Amino acid sequence: MKALYLDENAKLTEVPRPRPAQGEALVRVTTVGICNTDLEIMKGYMNFSGILGHEFVGVVENAATEDLIGKRVVGEINCSCHECEYCRKEMPNHCLNRTVLGILNRNGAFAEYLTLPEENLHIVPDSVSDDSAVFAEPLAAAFRITEQLSIDNLDKIVVLGAGKLGQLISQVLHQVSRNVVSVGRNQWKLELLKELGIRTVHTNEPMERGYADIVVDATGSYDGFNRALELVRPEGTVILKTTVTHPTAFDMSIPVINEVRVMGSRCGPFRPALNALEEGNIIVSPMVTESYELKDIEKALVRASQKDVMKVLVHM
Repeated sequence: MKALYLDENAKLTEVPRPRPAQGEALVRVTTVGICNTDLEIMKGYMNFSGILGHEFVGVVENAATEDLIGKRVVGEINCSCHECEYCRKEMPNHCLNRTVLGILNRNGAFAEYLTLPEENLHIVPDSVSDDSAVFAEPLAAAFRITEQLSIDNLDKIVVLGAGKLGQLISQVLHQVSRNVVSVGRNQWKLELLKELGIRTVHTNEPMERGYADIVVDATGSYDGFNRALELVRPEGTVILKTTVTHPTAFDMSIPVINEVRVMGSRCGPFRPALNALEEGNIIVSPMVTESYELKDIEKALVRASQKDVMKVLVHM
C-alpha cells in the first residue's frame, strides 16, 4: 500500500499492508487531516519514525466484531495495555505502555490502511460527512477541557490562538460560557469566529491584565504561555494545549505569586465530539482550506505549514 513514511524525511512510499493484531480492526482510510502536531513531529518532536497521521475517517474492512465491518469510523489515537498502574486507575490515555497512532510506536493514518483496537473506534453518524468527521479527534481534544474543568456560564475565558485547534476550543467553550474571547494574529481566522457570535481580539490589541478566569494556550508558540500568565487572574486557571519541538523557559514566580493553576490538556472524548458534529453545534466546514489526493500528500504537508491556510485534508 501507499503511505507517507517518516525516517530522515517524510516520503510517499510503498509499504506492506498492516495486519491487525488480536482485538484490532483493519480500516481502509478515506480522509485524513493534517494538524500542527504532524508538522512538529516532522521537525523532531517525539523522535517518531514511521507512518505519520492521526486524524482520520475510514471504513472497517476486517474486524472480529462483525457489526463493525463496512462501517465508517473515526478512532481514538491512544492504545493502552489494560494492565499498568494508570490503566488500572482508569487513565488509559496515560498508559505506561501505550502506543499512539502516528505519534508513538504505532504507524499512523497517512496511508491507505491502518489498524487500531476495535475499542478505539467510533461509528460516524450518517449525516456527518467525511470532511467533517475528520475533525473528531481535535474536536475531542477541545471537549477534554470541559471534562477537566467545571466551567460556569459567567466565567471569563480567553483562548489564545485562532488556528485549527483554537477555533474548535473557542466553539466548544462558547457553548458553556458566553464570555469567551478568541485572541489571534490573523484577521481572516478571527472573522470565522466572529460569524459564529464569538468575540475576537487581535493579538496587537491591548487586554486587561488579570482579566480572565480561564486562559487556554493554543498558540503553538513559545510566547503563548507567558501571555496566558499575563491575562489570567490570581487563582485562575491556565490550560496548555500547545505542543512544540523544543523546551522553553518562563518566569516561575508569576504562577507562584498569583497562585495560578496550570493544567495540561491533551486527548478527549469522541462521543461528545461526534454528537456536536451531528447536531450542528460545532461548525467545521469553513475551516477546510484545501484538499489533496494521497499522491500529492507531500505537497499537502508543505501547504499545511504555510500561514494562509487553516485545515488541509487528504483524500485517499
